[in-house]
Amino acid sequence: MTEFINYLSQHSWLFISLVALISLLIGSFLNVLVYRLPKMMEREWQQEYQAYFNADTAISPANADNKERFNLAVPRSACPKCHTPIAARDNIPVISWLLLKGRCRHCNAPISSRYPAVEALTALLSALVAWQYGFGTLALVLIFVTWGLIALSFIDIDTMLLPDSLTLPLLWLALLFSLTDSALVNPSQAIVGAAAGYLSLWLVYWGFKLLTGKEGMGYGDFKLLAIFGALLGWQQLPLIILLSSVVGAVIGASMLAIQGRDKATPIPFGPYIAAAGFIALLWGEQLTNAYLSYLGAY
Repeated sequence: MTEFINYLSQHSWLFISLVALISLLIGSFLNVLVYRLPKMMEREWQQEYQAYFNADTAISPANADNKERFNLAVPRSACPKCHTPIAARDNIPVISWLLLKGRCRHCNAPISSRYPAVEALTALLSALVAWQYGFGTLALVLIFVTWGLIALSFIDIDTMLLPDSLTLPLLWLALLFSLTDSALVNPSQAIVGAAAGYLSLWLVYWGFKLLTGKEGMGYGDFKLLAIFGALLGWQQLPLIILLSSVVGAVIGASMLAIQGRDKATPIPFGPYIAAAGFIALLWGEQLTNAYLSYLGAY
């Protein structure tokens, strides 16, 4: 095992290839996570509502077990139209979708291209992290964070939610990772960065709400920015906020123009924070230095 680790550290191409291959498989799991986690949360909320407001008719844990189980493991993935379970040969990331020409083997119903897209995106972004940082603990932690960012982004796109069950573990991981020698910042910088990330958007949220009476973003966005603050320190937060705001404004305006959406239609901000934060993870220092050099301040 030691020899294999040494070989990986000496041959970056092998490490990058291995990361890409494993991330393809992880991307398949992320598709399941993105689809099922919000539904699991909804079921939990319904049970809590019934238990609180209708105690006599609430579903007891014993009765709940007798109902169809629904979690990340069961039931097996199946075609949404004919409900035929997907065989292992049809569940190979990207390849199966291409071989089946994007259709169910049994009923010929179309299969969304988003499934292979998520798998390919997971492999690509993870390989970028491996290429940028090389073999080591830092790369492995950031690859894991990247998987979490992809899941959070697509969940937010679908449901306008950034679940605590994903954001909080990532935040704690970032804070605890700062205790190691491999981290990009020390513990004090990580704590200040997390607090600054959370409070900066919290202040914007309350300022906007006091001025307009509307909620401009959710608390999940605060926690997502706090993750990047814990990983990179507070110094990179202005870059992340600027990038996410610009991209969000451009895409939002484009959606209004092309799709004719109502200006009051809410747009998920989490994917823009995640994209900007990922860019900062890879090239934040270079971008900041280039900007300061352009202003003549560096």
